[in-house]
Amino acid sequence: MLAFLFVVALAALAKAGDLGYAAAPAVSYASYAPVKAYAAPVAYAPPAYTVAKVAAPVAIAKVAVPEPYDPNPAYAFSYGVQDPTTGDAKQQKEELHNGVVQGVYSLVEPDGTTRTVHYTADHVNGFNAVVDRQPAKVAIAKVAVAPAIAKVAVASPHSAYSVYH
Repeated sequence: MLAFLFVVALAALAKAGDLGYAAAPAVSYASYAPVKAYAAPVAYAPPAYTVAKVAAPVAIAKVAVPEPYDPNPAYAFSYGVQDPTTGDAKQQKEELHNGVVQGVYSLVEPDGTTRTVHYTADHVNGFNAVVDRQPAKVAIAKVAVAPAIAKVAVASPHSAYSVYH
């Protein structure tokens, strides 16, 4: 607060001229040349152009043709993948008839189970799916085990000592 009052008092003194500062010199513009006035041209005539007559392009009227509309669309598709290198196995089949989509897809999951999903969808019942999981079909390989007889050679500690020393 005290600093604010000091600044206000200093500004008031400076404005009053009691601080002894000289006023800024007045700027004289007399050294600049006067602006010259230029007379406007008396008349302006645009250059003469020759206009060639060219036939207007023929306008082709486009008639709006409505897109074909099928009130009862239908489709059917299917695909399948069997890749023995990666183990990827899946298939899907889907059809749309009379506004109802019916489909089935199946795939082998990473744990080996097969997931099969049967689904339907329409405007009345929405989307409905039934999921079925089949356990993995793993064939257990039988390993023949034959008794192994191994001959064991025993070395005496004296022979090892004599070899290294």
